[in-house]
This record gives sequence, structure tokens and C-alpha cells, in this order.
Amino acid sequence: MSTKKKTETPARIADNKKAAYNYFFEERFEAGMVLHGWEVKALRDGKVQLTDGYVIVRDGELFIVGCQINPLKTASTHVNPDAVRTKKLLLKKDEIRRLIGKVEQKGYTLVPLNLHWKGSLVKCEFALAKGKAEHDKRDTIRERDGKREVERAMKVYHR
Repeated sequence: MSTKKKTETPARIADNKKAAYNYFFEERFEAGMVLHGWEVKALRDGKVQLTDGYVIVRDGELFIVGCQINPLKTASTHVNPDAVRTKKLLLKKDEIRRLIGKVEQKGYTLVPLNLHWKGSLVKCEFALAKGKAEHDKRDTIRERDGKREVERAMKVYHR
């Protein structure tokens, strides 16, 4: 019998595609999320939007704000779901302290990158990021278009 641990790739729930366009990522973190039952059911159904979300520090704790989880029609009869409820992120205290120090520096912010399953738990990957200037955004578009052209040329070449 093998005692090797299975390395499973986390199943993506939602991605924040605008984040890479608007920010330079310095460091990435993964945190657990405190969710209600109806939110977990909605996540399983993919009813989430992460684009407008951001992470804040309040009283030495991390919270994700603006992450919209749309309730299912069949969620519950006795619960009034709030789609844009502020959700607490779970991270070790020393990591939170280090993040607070970085966020208080000029220009740094915490941006959610994606939500994914890790086993039966929902995890939020977020990054310590610095905002891009307009010319940096244009450079990002130029690089993306260049890569696309190269891929297109390689595809035609391999036929």
C-alpha cells in the first residue's frame, strides 16, 4: 500500500481577470473563507462574481468586500441572503501582521485573484499588489497581443 499523498489541482470557482490588467502582483496568499451554507451551495453552482472585490484590514482581521455571491432560488425559505455580504478571510496572525505593514505603505493594496476548492473547503487566493499606471496597462495589452500573434503564427506553421 502506497503512502504517497495525492496532489490535486484546486478546482477553480471564479477568477478575477481584471486584476492582472490593473495591478502588479508582489506576493500571493491563500486564505480560507467564512461562508454561510447558502453561499457554499451558490459557489458549487458558479453563482459568483469576483471582479469588483477587494480585501480590507479591519481590527487586525482580513475581510473580502464586494465579492458578489448570488443566492440560488432554492437556497432557503427562512434565510434572507445578502449577495454582497462582507466575508471574513482566515489567515495566520503573523501573516496578517506582515500584510498590515505592507498595506500601510504607499500604493499597496490587497486584490482577490480567484476562489477555488481545496478538498471541501473554499479558499481565496489574493495578492499584495501595486496599481498600474495607464502606460503600464497599454504595455500589458501590447504584450498580450504580441503573444497572441506568435501563437497564431505557430498554429499556422504546424499545420
